[in-house]
Amino acid sequence: MIEIKNVDFRYGMQLILDNISLKVEKGEFIGIIGPNGSGKTTLLRNICRILKPYKGIVVIDNKTEHKPKELARKLAVVSDISPDFNFNVLDTVLMGRAPHLGFLESEKEEDIKIAKRAMGLTNTRCLADKCMDELSSGERQRVLIAQCLTQEPKIILLDEPTSHLDINHSIEILDLINGLNKEKKITVMTILHDLNLAAQYCDRLILLEKGKVFCSGPVEKVITAENIKKAYDIDVNVKKDDVSGKLIIHPFKKRRNAADKSRVHIIGGSGNAIYLMNGLTERGYRVSTGVVNIGDSDYTAAQALELAMVKEKPFSHISSANLEKNICLIKESEHVVLANIPIGLANIKNLEAAGSAKKLIIVEKEPIEERDYTNGMAVKLYNELKKKAVVVSDERSAIEVIEK
Repeated sequence: MIEIKNVDFRYGMQLILDNISLKVEKGEFIGIIGPNGSGKTTLLRNICRILKPYKGIVVIDNKTEHKPKELARKLAVVSDISPDFNFNVLDTVLMGRAPHLGFLESEKEEDIKIAKRAMGLTNTRCLADKCMDELSSGERQRVLIAQCLTQEPKIILLDEPTSHLDINHSIEILDLINGLNKEKKITVMTILHDLNLAAQYCDRLILLEKGKVFCSGPVEKVITAENIKKAYDIDVNVKKDDVSGKLIIHPFKKRRNAADKSRVHIIGGSGNAIYLMNGLTERGYRVSTGVVNIGDSDYTAAQALELAMVKEKPFSHISSANLEKNICLIKESEHVVLANIPIGLANIKNLEAAGSAKKLIIVEKEPIEERDYTNGMAVKLYNELKKKAVVVSDERSAIEVIEK
C-alpha cells in the first residue's frame, strides 16, 4: 500500500528526515509518535506529496508518480489546521468530490449521495446547513473527516486529529476513525501526541526521534519505559490495563537532586504507600520500602520508581531473613513511615521491624482495631509503637513532618 524507501528531507541545510524506510500494509491503523521536532508532520507531508524527498522514494500502490487528482482519489489528508473559508457543511463535504470531477464539472446527484453517506457515517448530516465557523472543534473535525470520506480514498492521513479537543471529543474522533478502518478497510496513518490514545487505538506504531525511526512495530514493542525515556527524556511507568488489556502510560514527575536529602523507609502494603513513595521521591528523598509481597500494588509502584525494596513471595508470610533485611533498611533511615496498612499474620513482622526506627511516623486514617486481623496481637504492638511515634491523619501530613 505505502512503502517509504531511504527518504531524506531537508529544509535548506537542515536534515529533517534521515534515511526513513518503512512499509504500511492495506487496512493497517498506524500511529506516528515522537517528541516535538522529530519529523512526524514532515513525514506525512512527504507521503502525500506536499513535500518532495531530498533523497529516496515514496511508493503508493506500486507507483512512485501520480497526477494530483489520481493521488487524491487514493489518499486523503485531515490536517490539524482549520480551513480559513466559511462555506456551509454540505458544500465543504462536497469539496471531497473534486478529484472525481472534470474541469468546471458540477457535482451530480450521485456525488451528493456519496457526500451525504459520508456525513451519515460521521454524524454530521444534522449540521448540513451550518457554516463552518459555527461549529465546535469536534464537529469541525468530523466534517473534515466526512470530506475525506467523500473522496472515497483507500488511505487517510491524519495530522494530530485530536489536537485542541477535550478527552470526550478525542475519543469520539478516534472511535470514528477506528470504525472506518475496521469496517471500510481504510488504511490509516495518524500522528498522535497522546501515548495512551496511541496505545489504545493503533495496530502498530512508528516512533520518530531526531528525524529517524527510533523504533517501529507492535504497540508493546514500541511503548516501553526504556524507549520513552530515550526518545522523550521522561520517566514513565508502562503497564497493561486489567480490563482492556491495552497499555497505560503514566509519567513520573522529574525527581529533585537527592544529594542533600535524607533516607526515608516506608512500611506499606495494599497500595497504601503509593502516595508516599511518589511524594517523597519527587522531593528528592532516598526512599526504600519493605516488606511487600510481589504483585502487591505497592510492589509495582516501588519497582517502577526503582526504589530499594525488601520483597516477599506472593501471599506468603514475612520470612526471618526478610525481617532482618527490613530492619537493616530501617536502621539506615532517618525517618520511617508506617502507612495505614491492614495487619494480618502474614505481615505482622512489619510492626516488629518498625520498633527499630530512629524517628517513626504513623499514618492513622482508621483505628488499628479496624485493620487488625490477628486477634489483638497487632493492636498491642501498634499501641506500643505509638508511644514513641509522631501520629498523623494522612500521607500529606507525614511528608510535612519529614520536610520540617
